[in-house]
Amino acid sequence: MSRAFAYCRVSTTGQNTANQIQEIEAAGFAIQSQRVIEETVSGSISAKDRQGFQKLLERIEEGDVLVVTKLDRLGRNAMDVRSTVESLATKGVRVHCLALGGVDLTSPAGKMTMAVIASVAEFERDLLVERTQAGLQRTKAAGTRLGRPSSNKGTEVAQLKSEGLSQSAVAKRLEISLSTVKRLWNQNIQVGRV
Repeated sequence: MSRAFAYCRVSTTGQNTANQIQEIEAAGFAIQSQRVIEETVSGSISAKDRQGFQKLLERIEEGDVLVVTKLDRLGRNAMDVRSTVESLATKGVRVHCLALGGVDLTSPAGKMTMAVIASVAEFERDLLVERTQAGLQRTKAAGTRLGRPSSNKGTEVAQLKSEGLSQSAVAKRLEISLSTVKRLWNQNIQVGRV
């Protein structure tokens, strides 16, 4: 006999999952309270890395149904959502998304929906890369130097190192970050200044 589970997620402590639970109940799913997994975690965290979702995976079995109100409850990244749905499908778990008309994402129609979503996400990523590259080319053409600002502190770091100061003391004295001191410290060793 299949059991229904609900996965309800919000991103911040100022939010709650009450609306999601109400929406799932309104769609006709009578889910026992112990089968409602609620958590507060960013959607940018992969589903497999979330404590609540791990708890869900421990309980859910072949033939069960997982209900979510929207795909973004599973993750913000289309590729992560897709791999999560595929992973559940291999366990024999059906995934219903209410925002997509209650379609079972593990069914042929659901797989097609997921493929379209993944294609759109890939298209958006390609456009982002294209815009980023165009922006970098414009910036270079305008003569703007890209990358980390150059530091003239290398000689000063080498001098203070030769005086026996620690990296922390050098950072404090020169009012620069410890990571900059470490980078310059290592560059000085490679160049042979110290």
